[in-house]
Amino acid sequence: MNKVKWTFTFVLLVTMTFAQAQPENWFNLDYESDKVPGVSTERMYEKLVQGKTGRTVIVAVIDSGVDPDHEDLKEVMWVNADEIPNNGLDDDGNGYIDDIHGWNFIGGKNGENVKYDNLEVTRIYRKLRPKYEGKDSSAMAGNEEYQLYLETKKAVEENQEKYKDAAMIEPFYQALQQLQKELGKTTDVTKEDLTNLETSDPMVERVAGVMLNLMAQGNTFEEVASQIKAEFEYYYPRYQYYYNPDNDPRDIIGDDYNNSKERIYGNNDVQGPDAMHGTAVAGAIAADRDNDLGIKGVANNVRIMAIRTVPDGDERDKDVANAIRYAVDNGASVINMSFGKGYSWDKKAVDKAVKYAAKKDVLLVHAAGNDGKENSLTNNFPNDIYEKKPLFGAQSPDNWIEVGALSWQSGSETVATFSNYSKKYVDVFAPGVDLLLPTPNDNYESINGTSFAAPIVAGTAAMLRSYFPSLTAEQVKSLILSSSMKPKGKVKKPGSDEMVEFSKLSVSGGMANVFNAMLKASKTKGKKKVKKEKKEVILP
Repeated sequence: MNKVKWTFTFVLLVTMTFAQAQPENWFNLDYESDKVPGVSTERMYEKLVQGKTGRTVIVAVIDSGVDPDHEDLKEVMWVNADEIPNNGLDDDGNGYIDDIHGWNFIGGKNGENVKYDNLEVTRIYRKLRPKYEGKDSSAMAGNEEYQLYLETKKAVEENQEKYKDAAMIEPFYQALQQLQKELGKTTDVTKEDLTNLETSDPMVERVAGVMLNLMAQGNTFEEVASQIKAEFEYYYPRYQYYYNPDNDPRDIIGDDYNNSKERIYGNNDVQGPDAMHGTAVAGAIAADRDNDLGIKGVANNVRIMAIRTVPDGDERDKDVANAIRYAVDNGASVINMSFGKGYSWDKKAVDKAVKYAAKKDVLLVHAAGNDGKENSLTNNFPNDIYEKKPLFGAQSPDNWIEVGALSWQSGSETVATFSNYSKKYVDVFAPGVDLLLPTPNDNYESINGTSFAAPIVAGTAAMLRSYFPSLTAEQVKSLILSSSMKPKGKVKKPGSDEMVEFSKLSVSGGMANVFNAMLKASKTKGKKKVKKEKKEVILP
């Protein structure tokens, strides 16, 4: 799936310019007093839990990696107390060596890491190509796998053509980097600097001339360099990795990729080469509320378990399944999953892991995606409808929450324009626009995406499990949905200008609110059933 839409969740839409500024810390603010659809975190701490003590809850972040040394996260990272750091031994016998803060399922034994990977559509095409390339289509009538081959082949080839100009951008970008190195600076570069440059590299000389021409048109060096960098970072991965069937980085990991039951592989580098996304997700859940630095996450009493599973590209089902199992086996009671894709390689493996989490009473919170589309069972993975209908038991788990994104604006602009939605398959909405969140190396950035709405709900779930430990995962889900705020009136349906009732965009028809959920939980005794929102299941 095109990454600018969703693969990551890897959609990191960084705030640039807005006509009106969002209130600071808005996702923690209150709808009634602050006039923004925050989750009323500060009101909850002031009115409901002041002077009370909750238990520590482990929240697993299955993502691109987390910076465990960030000033706003280092005190809330999960530490595997049964593992002796850096001794090269599996002290706790869980199969993973030196897993102090979690595990990395997309790393190799020699310390290498997968940074870029294909999209799933490309991997499926690569798998089917040897079997069907050159086959007579007339002889394949009714063959569903062949039709999938044709579908993925078309998608890959069209995108290879679309992004082929990246091959020309790469040498220009590399020459620009060399130019900056030879100038000895990246800012305050003047025309005189470029005119007086002496270089033996003809490509660097050419780039300097291009930059001079653009600066003569009124642009600054920094503006042009920033634009070139943005174009390179957008186009190059799509051409070189996402849609390149001849590029498969799995050898770095060294596992038997065809064996979905294989559990032990990877390394203990939970940060990896690009932890921006996962660090921001972890911050939304539990950025230190007591250190007077940066921001405040939704939940206190939390420890973040980092499980690196998502590359710059599509995550793999085998890794997702193993990440869920690792989180469950090592004590997580809430798992945040801010990733997704348009195709699935091995949904059965993920379904089994989801069932395992349900059996162990672990709640899964998943981001709905950023395509501005209506989710279905065939366009958004992973999802919580089991591929194989069981003879007995539920067709979908009760421990899964699917989350769409809200903006901080009111009225018709309340729903994020990019958010996916569905009255059947998206459960609730939460803040996901212009969120100031931690990023690696003690930085902070304003970021958009359902990827960051989901952890706000995960933080809400953590609060419920901290202060009301007798609640089951099913009850926590029911409380979050049934206590959600139900705004009246119409909003713009994402991806269009059509006006629809907010209640038509999700199962609950509501906006998550930690104050309401905690208040309602205080009136729920033990494992007494709370009102359960029903999810209609329609199979394709």
